[in-house]
Amino acid sequence: MSLAGKTILMSGGSRGIGLAIALRAAADGANIAMLAKTDTPHPKLEGTVHSAAEAIRAAGGQALPIVGDVRDDAQVTEAVLKTQGEFGGIDVVINNASVIDLSRSLDLSAKKYDLMQDVNVRGTFMLSRAAVPVLRDSANPHILSLSPPLNLSPKWLGAHTGYTLAKYGMTMATLGLAAEFADAGIAANTLWPRTTIATAAVQNLLGGDRVMAASRTADIYADAAYSVITKHASSYTGQTLIVEDVLEADGVTDFSSYAAVPGTPDDRLFPDIFLD
Repeated sequence: MSLAGKTILMSGGSRGIGLAIALRAAADGANIAMLAKTDTPHPKLEGTVHSAAEAIRAAGGQALPIVGDVRDDAQVTEAVLKTQGEFGGIDVVINNASVIDLSRSLDLSAKKYDLMQDVNVRGTFMLSRAAVPVLRDSANPHILSLSPPLNLSPKWLGAHTGYTLAKYGMTMATLGLAAEFADAGIAANTLWPRTTIATAAVQNLLGGDRVMAASRTADIYADAAYSVITKHASSYTGQTLIVEDVLEADGVTDFSSYAAVPGTPDDRLFPDIFLD
């Protein structure tokens, strides 16, 4: 199944994993609307919603950059209506926007706790919910959230409780939507990698150059996301999927091409959080 002519509405996506997923879809000729705050360049981070749109068009897709905040209900509704108006519908919603803070509970500010809940959990729920009436009209509607499986091991519950709550909240919201709208044929799944992905978040928050060198590129996430959202929605829903498992099920057995540093063996890669 191809994404040619299909329309994706994504939160975030100015850079990193979200942009990689958008570019993979654009290669098919997909339409991609991005709701993101990055209207102007960030002093420490590359990319804006406008530069992402340019890259999508260069890759063969159509782009609709929407400057807005997933925390703002009016802007979320406007993004859905703009996307529908521009492209005639919505086939896929990708909940990519996410805030990370791995501070321990006593060190985590209330403001950052609220931000993670607002963007990760509430944003996922509100954007997905706003798009459901339009998704109902798609021949193969999908919701995909970039969040982990629910691992209730004390190791992860206690490692960074505020962030864990926010990411698990994304997953629970998605699984709830999968159950609620199964009869409407709308698939809702989550997707998470086994290893760290070479992104700005890893560079700045998880270990700098050392962890970046022991990570995989965002292309592996993009290829797995593509696989998920091109499957038949009616029979592929309600799952907490792992990137590598998705690709292995598609017959991929060699992941060496995804190493951020070519030649890095799989057993030297840094494992991502939430997976034992």
